[in-house]
Amino acid sequence: MSDKISLPISGMTCASCSTRLEKQLNKLPGVEAAVNLANETASIQFRTAETTADKILDAIRKAGFDVPPRHIMLKISGMTCASCAARIETSVNKLPGTQIGVNLASETARLTLEAGAELDQALSVIRKTGYDAEVWDEQNRAEAREREARAAKKEWGVFWIAVLFTLPLVLPMLGMVAGFHHEWLPRWLQFALATPVQFIAGWRFYRGGFNALRGGGANMDVLVALGTSMAWGLSTAITVLGLDSQPVYFEAGAAVITLVRLGKLLETRAKRRTLEAIEKLLALTPQTAWVERDGNFIETAIQNIVTGERVRVRPGERLPIDGVVESGESEVEEATLTGESMPVLKRLNDKVYAATQNTLGTLIIRATGVGEHTRIAEIIRLTEAAQGSKAPIQKLADQVSGIFVPVVISIALLTLLGTGIVLADWSEALIRAVTVLVIACPCALGLATPTAIMAGTGRGAQFGILFRNAQALETAGNLNVLAVDKTGTLTTGEFRLAGLSPASGISDETLLATAAALEQASEHPLAKAIVKAARERNLQTGQIEQFTALPGKGIAALVNGQTALAGTEMFLAEKGITPSLPPSSLPLHTTPIHLALDGRFIGSLMLADSPRQGTPDALKKLADMNVEVVMLTGDQEAPARAVADELGIRDFRARQTPQDKAVAIAALQQVGKKTGMAGDGINDAPALAQADVSFAMGMGTDIAKETADITLARHDLVALADTIALSRATLRKIRQNLFFAFVYNVLGIPLAAFGILNPVFAGAAMAMSSVSVVTNALLLKRWKPGS
Repeated sequence: MSDKISLPISGMTCASCSTRLEKQLNKLPGVEAAVNLANETASIQFRTAETTADKILDAIRKAGFDVPPRHIMLKISGMTCASCAARIETSVNKLPGTQIGVNLASETARLTLEAGAELDQALSVIRKTGYDAEVWDEQNRAEAREREARAAKKEWGVFWIAVLFTLPLVLPMLGMVAGFHHEWLPRWLQFALATPVQFIAGWRFYRGGFNALRGGGANMDVLVALGTSMAWGLSTAITVLGLDSQPVYFEAGAAVITLVRLGKLLETRAKRRTLEAIEKLLALTPQTAWVERDGNFIETAIQNIVTGERVRVRPGERLPIDGVVESGESEVEEATLTGESMPVLKRLNDKVYAATQNTLGTLIIRATGVGEHTRIAEIIRLTEAAQGSKAPIQKLADQVSGIFVPVVISIALLTLLGTGIVLADWSEALIRAVTVLVIACPCALGLATPTAIMAGTGRGAQFGILFRNAQALETAGNLNVLAVDKTGTLTTGEFRLAGLSPASGISDETLLATAAALEQASEHPLAKAIVKAARERNLQTGQIEQFTALPGKGIAALVNGQTALAGTEMFLAEKGITPSLPPSSLPLHTTPIHLALDGRFIGSLMLADSPRQGTPDALKKLADMNVEVVMLTGDQEAPARAVADELGIRDFRARQTPQDKAVAIAALQQVGKKTGMAGDGINDAPALAQADVSFAMGMGTDIAKETADITLARHDLVALADTIALSRATLRKIRQNLFFAFVYNVLGIPLAAFGILNPVFAGAAMAMSSVSVVTNALLLKRWKPGS
């Protein structure tokens, strides 16, 4: 017997890697492997009697490569309530190496497959559980939307037919309110009107209930089908047997089915609105672009563009790719990425991004990212992943949903027996049991958290706030302390050379040229300022070798054969060098960089920075939210204190190495404070990893973005305050929804059991309970930064 698997491969860098791996795999008995470097996959066919999947994985790892977990988005159809989602998760998570998180609100699932786990197995389990699933990607999004539109049109048609048949049954109830207590319609006509509603409009509940029971569970469909069938069955028996003294309840079953169908239609419409943020982002990228081919610009589909090609973007057009400006000058509106409406001037060598709007001039752009490799695609992936994840606050609702339906059926049975025995009225007992079944609503519980998460993360994406998952959003909303780096977060990070203090016998030019030679290989903001100052003075920098950067301390290299050091006073002291500090007359806001050459101190450079505009207002907003701000900086004591005093920050720590920052975060956590950390560079990575929730500021460095839980497009403290405000607004909606869902069921079920509610009212209440939860979550779409 043979089997075939396709595995993603990480660690391949060139054709020799793929060739070597392919040879290693084909050495295994019974294995035929083909490795594709372009899409980093290995297609492997093997005879199970000779080789196992574990042996194949072991061979890949021994060859120096790895098989990373795959993350796949699935579209799930057939779910009607939280019990459905819980059952899918329980069934699929039993598979080895497979983890799934189901989002009832978006009807999607995020599937994680470890090495060796197969997608087909997960899809098969989902289908056996009674639902359908397909891979959710760009290719089938449009088709799925068309199918959903056709299905919605059909569902509305069935609903209106149900209304037409139900109205004659329900209208006499209004007559009873007015004092008319006789039956207006003969019972055979009531039977004729109710039966199509029960078995045509209600067929979806029978089908859904059967699939759930076949999969070993029960859901909302079971409750509706069971409750309405009891009302219809009793009424039919009374009618057929001619028991004219007994009342019939055809209107109850028909009204419940019609109202629940209406509720589901309104719920679907509302849930679709929670996805609007993603849909809007998807619609922003043009589908065609003008690409240079053979010296001429021709229009072509964006999937035909490759990295390195030149693309022309005229005024008023949206950019189709990420790239670098090669010619032209224009202002580009980047609100889709940052939430900022003010256009940004773009010139030669400036980076530009897909989905942004060109406003004035024509730009020629060299493509660096196309299709799924653009920043807007990354935003969409991050947002969809966050929307598909679960917040810890949802745990209780999931636990309740897992046992909800069996418990409700038990309560309905007890109501039936108890009322029948106590009142000796089995007709009334049955109606009370039906009402219990109908009013119970697991849907509201299941939708309470994910709809708010979807609305909140979607709204955040529109303003450049990207949550990695729902847990990050919940933690951000519960923060007590926010630790921030000084440079680039509280201040602009745009340094300028403010002064030179050379040692005796060293000229200003020699000091600056030596510093620029050292710093030219560094990406630090201080280094860029020094190199820029040297270029402005037309200074020649020497050749460097053996460059070494020590985060939080300084750098070392050979400059023209001499050992050169640049960094903090502590860094030079570690090397046995004592700097002669610059005059105290230099501004407090300046940061000193000390230099040494062949073990001798040669002088210091002073660089100046200034607080960002809006930082004081952001600090006030954070204080109003009871969030304490702590400044952690690698800068010297004097400039750190000056910035802290100017901004009113009471707690600050200077001369912090990356490890010191992580220790400071841990100390805050040990006293019970929920602590966040915001940073933008490699110096901040350990602290970002230690924090309860971490923020990568602006575009940041790759390591900061990979470590961070939340990525912010804007590089300022205002964006941090807005993120915490949005997180808290989302948590408020979640708590409101959960409170309503629990209170609704806790109050509704006893009222139904004691006969205070009738089935028609119960059906209406059930229909509107889930709609109200989704509608409440949609209020987050009104949230704006600064609110």
